[in-house]
Amino acid sequence: MNNDQDTTDFGYERVARGDKARRVGAVFDSVAGNYDLMNDLMSLGVHRVWKHFTVQLAAVRPGEHILDLAGGTGDLAAAMARATGASGRVLLSDINASMLGRGRERLLDRGVAGNLDFVQANAESLPFADSSFDCVTIGFGLRNVTDKQAALNEMQRVLRPGGRVLVLEFSKPAVPGLGKLYDQYSFSVLPWLGRNVAGDEAAYRYLAESIRMHPDQDTLKQMMETAGLVRCSYNNLTGGIVAVHRGFKA
Repeated sequence: MNNDQDTTDFGYERVARGDKARRVGAVFDSVAGNYDLMNDLMSLGVHRVWKHFTVQLAAVRPGEHILDLAGGTGDLAAAMARATGASGRVLLSDINASMLGRGRERLLDRGVAGNLDFVQANAESLPFADSSFDCVTIGFGLRNVTDKQAALNEMQRVLRPGGRVLVLEFSKPAVPGLGKLYDQYSFSVLPWLGRNVAGDEAAYRYLAESIRMHPDQDTLKQMMETAGLVRCSYNNLTGGIVAVHRGFKA
C-alpha cells in the first residue's frame, strides 16, 4: 500500500509520484494550441499585468544571463530578452515539448528570439552548472512540479551569488470574501471555457484544483528559505489570487 511519500497531488487526486509528470504532460499537450487564447479569456487579460510586474521586479540589466523555467509560450522570456539586450542571453526552458515548441514558434514569429535559446528540461534536475544565471524565473509552473522543494533547490544552485529567483504563481486570496467568489469562478467558468473553447474540460478542472493544492504565500516563502535563498518576500496581486515571490542567493 502506498504511503504519502509514494504519492503526490494531481489536482485533488493522489497519484504515484512517478506518474504526475506524465499526467501533467498530457494536460499541456492538450492545451498548448489554445494556451495563449485561454490565458486571455480566463484572466480577462490581467495575466499580462501580472507578468509585467514580475519582469519589473526582476530588474533585468543588459548583459545578464536569465533562465525562465516552465516558460511555456514565452511571455516572460520575451520581455526579459528585450531587457538584457544583445549582450545577454535568455534561456527558455520547459519540460513539455509541445509547450516549448509553441513558445519557440511564437517568439520567432515575433522576431524576439535573437538572444534566446530553448531547452527541454525538468526543473527538479536542471542540466546546468552551478552559478550559471543572474536571474531565474518561473511563471505559473511551480504548482505543476512534482517535487517543488527540489525545484527551488535547483533554482538556488544554478543562480550566481547576488542573483535572484522570482516565482509568479496563483496563490491564496487575501481579501475577505474574495475566496468564495474565486472558487465559484474557478469551478464553473474555467471548466466551461475548457469545454467550449479548448475542447478539454478536464484539463481546466485540473488547473483549478492544482491552484487550491499549491502552498500558500507564507509556506512558499519558507520553502524558498529552506532552499538557501535569502531576503525572501512576496507581493500579492489581485487580492492574493496571484503572488510574486522573490529571493536572492547570498
